[in-house]
Amino acid sequence: MSVADWIVLVVTLVGIILYGIWKSRGQQNMAGYFLDNQSMPWYIVLLSIIGTQASAVTFLSAPGQAYTDGMRFVQYYFGLPLAMVVLCITFVPIFHKLKVYTAYEYLEQRFDLKTRTFTSGLFLLQRGLSTGISIYAPSIILSSLLGWNIYYTNIIMGGLLIIYTVSGGTRAVSYTQTLQLAIIFAAMFLAGWMVVHLLPAGIGFNDALQVSGKMNKLNVIETRFDWKDKYNIWSGLIGGFFLALSYFGTDQSQVGRYLTARSVRESRLGLLMNGLVKVPMQFLILLIGALVFVFYLYFRAPIFFNEAQIKKVYNTEEGAAFKVLEKEYNQLGVIKQQQVKEMSAAIKSKDDAAVGRTKAALQQTEAQSFVTREKAIDLIKKADPAADTNDTNYIFLHFVVNNLPKGLVGLLIAIIFLAAWGSIAAALNSLASTTVIDIYQRMVCKEGTDKHFLRASRWCTVGWGLFCILVAQFASRLGSLIEAVNVLGSLFYGVILGIFLVAFYCKKVMGTATFWAAIISEILVIIIYMSEIVSFLWLNAIGCFLVIGIAYIIQLGGNQLRIKQVV
Repeated sequence: MSVADWIVLVVTLVGIILYGIWKSRGQQNMAGYFLDNQSMPWYIVLLSIIGTQASAVTFLSAPGQAYTDGMRFVQYYFGLPLAMVVLCITFVPIFHKLKVYTAYEYLEQRFDLKTRTFTSGLFLLQRGLSTGISIYAPSIILSSLLGWNIYYTNIIMGGLLIIYTVSGGTRAVSYTQTLQLAIIFAAMFLAGWMVVHLLPAGIGFNDALQVSGKMNKLNVIETRFDWKDKYNIWSGLIGGFFLALSYFGTDQSQVGRYLTARSVRESRLGLLMNGLVKVPMQFLILLIGALVFVFYLYFRAPIFFNEAQIKKVYNTEEGAAFKVLEKEYNQLGVIKQQQVKEMSAAIKSKDDAAVGRTKAALQQTEAQSFVTREKAIDLIKKADPAADTNDTNYIFLHFVVNNLPKGLVGLLIAIIFLAAWGSIAAALNSLASTTVIDIYQRMVCKEGTDKHFLRASRWCTVGWGLFCILVAQFASRLGSLIEAVNVLGSLFYGVILGIFLVAFYCKKVMGTATFWAAIISEILVIIIYMSEIVSFLWLNAIGCFLVIGIAYIIQLGGNQLRIKQVV
């Protein structure tokens, strides 16, 4: 990066930290640290919710996901708007009425301590692992830009995030997310505009969309039903609905966002607006990835987008063979450049026959490029068995660093950091609140002053930050980060949602039945996932229904046993 880029990057990041610390001054108690004394207006709640979802994984990995697999990932969010409506009717008024710090406090009132502890434990495990993956995302950037070892980079990035979160609490997280998102949306709009602007003369936005569509990158809707297909309209509407219902209704990182609102009405407004904004927002981010794909048809793409890994291969015995494959790949790139120009001309002249011929030729060359690239990846594995051979997370970063003008590169790198800090800070805050409220205060130190628990909360934030750094050290083998985070969540969210639905609506089912149903269901969900019976989104619905069904069976069996004993 240029000096101007570094100046923009540093000034933006330092400014955000100072702003957050300034906004959070004067916090002296738990209500202030975790809920900001329930003083947030709905628009801050909305931006905080979006900011918590939109991590660096979203802005770094989502364009790469669209580049490699098209835009069908957006179907993952189709169930979200309906979930927001259900939450506003059910979960929100219950949580506000109970005046809880965490979602899991209610479970002890409804069931018992063991059910509350087990559910909060599931959340802590899932959110701790996911946050570790989120720390890895911005570490990729520093590692690529500076050539640093990724493990040391994880430690540095995680350390900065711990300081950022411990110093501010919920108010710092919420208000800085508001400023962050304004910068993020402006910068992503500029990135999308620059992708089109950098295309060859005579190729505009509509032309790029036409080419992208012909190459199957605008596959927004997939109506074919297949249990094992990760992204189609059915898994998105049904599995995505249950995932969103659990994420926003039972995950403390999100519940903690709308519990800060002034009233039930403000919480509802924030959630409903999130339902309206999230799908178009994700659509546009994925569209940038589809446009980047078109860009690299006109301008040759590298054989592997992680340039640091390529440099390592050059210095090994496989370096010569790798360079031969790289030359072959570049030659195919030249052919693709000519073919995409011919296809674009055919599209403009509305010559359907020519469009079909050029499309088939381009797809064939693309397939040959894929084979060559796979051979290169095999050499990368051979040269470095520990290498991350999935470069999806590096595609957008490569485009930004190598093609955008000075200053804008620094701004776009800054927004990825900002997104990381906002979402990870919210996650660490929720991990600390759950640990202190649901475990430490309930089972370890029942009697303590507010200042004591506030101090414990800060130390828990530090502890979870260190745990997440440890997780980040193993994240390099997970492939697409945005997919990895959602797969991990789906292993737990359905079961957690099932526990809450039993609590709300199955009044005859008691704590012991729910507790054992949750354990059995979680084991079954993991077995189903490992057996690859269905795609991961369906696990959210399956886990939920398993808990409800098994809890009813256990409760009924217990009731029958008690009747026999009485008789």
